[in-house]
Amino acid sequence: MASDTLDKLVVFLAKRDGIDKLVKTFQYVAKLACWHVEATRPEAADRFKKWEVASGLSRKAFRTGRSLTGFNALRRNPGATPVIRLLAVLANSGEMVYFFFDHFLWLSRIGSLDAKLAKKMSFISAFGESFGYTFFIIIDCIFIRQRLDSLKKLRYPSDETKDEINAKISEIRGDIVMRLMGISANVADLIIALAEIQPNPFCNHTVTLGISGLVSAWAGWYRNWPTS
Repeated sequence: MASDTLDKLVVFLAKRDGIDKLVKTFQYVAKLACWHVEATRPEAADRFKKWEVASGLSRKAFRTGRSLTGFNALRRNPGATPVIRLLAVLANSGEMVYFFFDHFLWLSRIGSLDAKLAKKMSFISAFGESFGYTFFIIIDCIFIRQRLDSLKKLRYPSDETKDEINAKISEIRGDIVMRLMGISANVADLIIALAEIQPNPFCNHTVTLGISGLVSAWAGWYRNWPTS
């Protein structure tokens, strides 16, 4: 029996990233809702704010141990070329710093550690996030360029059948779309991180943060949604 939408939703939510993207959607919808009603309905705004904070803390708790992901990625698949290996080390190192210090940020915000540590932990975590995601974006851009070059070569006459060429074209295009989704998510998360590192009117505006959070969450939905 072919998988229907409910089957795919169950598989999606069984993944750690699936739950994270769902709760992230709640978090940033609540942020935008709070901003929308704060002037006219302060009681409702307070409820939405509590929902946003609870969602953010839940995500931090759920990501416990995530800092090991980057280390394992480097250990298992560091990259095919020296340039990609260097970029992968920089990207994953930044992400490891992000998730590692995010644990301490969570502990300080729930009161297990001194609340005064929260600001410092948040800055270090956001700096690692922005550093790592910058290099992840560069890596995806390199791979997209390579895939586009591969598409051009496939259009030339070859010994392969038309069906074989079409299958390869479809596979390459699918990879390009996934990498574009990755760039979208990383750029959105980079904006959120920059708002923490260096507050400014654009990045710290509620609408900017809300839209960035939803773009990141929904790109994650697309990338992690089961295809079969």
